Amino acid sequence: MSALFESFTLRDVTIPNRVWMPPMCQYSAAPEGPSTGAPHDWHFAHYAARATGGTGLIVVEATAVSPEGRISPYDLGLWNDAQTEAFRRITRFLREQGTVPAIQLAHGGRKASTDRPWKGGGPVGPDAYGWAPLAPSALAFDARHPVPTELGVDDIQDLVGRFADAARRALAAGFEVVEIHGAHGYLINEFLSPHSNHRTDAYGGSYENRTRFPLEVVDAVREVWPDDKPLFFRISATDWLDDGWTADDTVRFAADLQTHGVDLLDVSTGGNAAGVRIPTGPGYQVPFAARVKAETSLPVAAVGLITDAEQAEKILVNGEADAVLLGRELLRNPSFARLAARELGGEVRVPEQYHRSI
Repeated sequence: MSALFESFTLRDVTIPNRVWMPPMCQYSAAPEGPSTGAPHDWHFAHYAARATGGTGLIVVEATAVSPEGRISPYDLGLWNDAQTEAFRRITRFLREQGTVPAIQLAHGGRKASTDRPWKGGGPVGPDAYGWAPLAPSALAFDARHPVPTELGVDDIQDLVGRFADAARRALAAGFEVVEIHGAHGYLINEFLSPHSNHRTDAYGGSYENRTRFPLEVVDAVREVWPDDKPLFFRISATDWLDDGWTADDTVRFAADLQTHGVDLLDVSTGGNAAGVRIPTGPGYQVPFAARVKAETSLPVAAVGLITDAEQAEKILVNGEADAVLLGRELLRNPSFARLAARELGGEVRVPEQYHRSI
């Protein structure tokens, strides 16, 4: 049996294989009106295609816990009943295909209120459905981004509650896994990193203070998320900066997250500073996942230019990760899992309508 096509059980949820789809924003939701932040036909078709292609777990793109938490005005949200109801169509179909539906809960922080990437991705104001971004400190992401409003302690506690509320809605919408977005320079990553967190109160300064808000979010979500369902956390294992969050911090934090009820660390890197030179290449982020796996008992998923079946299989066989997340490759090829199973001699569920393709 191919390692890539072995099932993986976390709590009471069994994922049929280790080919997983990471959250990738589609920037395709309505920016205003009654359907703001709700998935529609594009999102259904996008996720359904990867499910029929045999993907074991699909993490729905960064979904904001509040309107101002969206990365762009065109992002998904999970702060009202209309959004919750719209997601049910997607989760129902994914489960029917044997795919585990997951969702990433997020807040964009100082990188929020930006345009769609194909429109340049720059900050947008009220004339383009934008708003004033929020952050742990009044530090702009770069020269073209506005200085964000520094969150007060009451605001921080409100956001903790919003993450919990979104997790409740995720359960009502039919998701089996929740992932908290703590990576890529968005709000939680901003709190973690000394590069972006210059606070002098209980939420800044020391490692313990900078991890306080992320762990409060984890605790609040874990309290409302059922004991039989897994909780993931996505992290940028390094800022690739001398004054930022480091791989050593990640290993330490992984142990803390596990103590607080996190079941798997989704390991990425970067995104918290502009103009950083990152040495990219095939599997360039895998060593960070491998280190967490080697130095803690927390399961990990690896991501980052994993593009072919043999490469993915080797990561698992070598014990570098427990699962792999294929982003761009699944955008290019929704049926990657089916083709990889044929190549590696694994088994994957194929819809009856597609049996002639086996």
